[in-house]
Amino acid sequence: METTVQKNLFWFLKDNTRLDLSKKAHRDMYIQQVLSRGRTADVQELFKVIGPSDFKDSFGRIQKFLPKEVRRVWEEWLGDINRPTERDP
Repeated sequence: METTVQKNLFWFLKDNTRLDLSKKAHRDMYIQQVLSRGRTADVQELFKVIGPSDFKDSFGRIQKFLPKEVRRVWEEWLGDINRPTERDP
């Protein structure tokens, strides 16, 4: 899935840049920027285009790059993402 970036979140990219959210690097950058710089509406939009499992996987890769306060909120909401789930072998 592709999305055109919003200039208020991605001021460092050229206008009308599109991210392919099926690529991990693009998805990680998108999620990191939305969580770090986005408004509530931006986060709501994020969850319309990114599924829970993709979000959780991406968060595991980007959490160390998020501002401390933002990281804490999402870690608390997600719980311990490094803990195996019941269906994990």
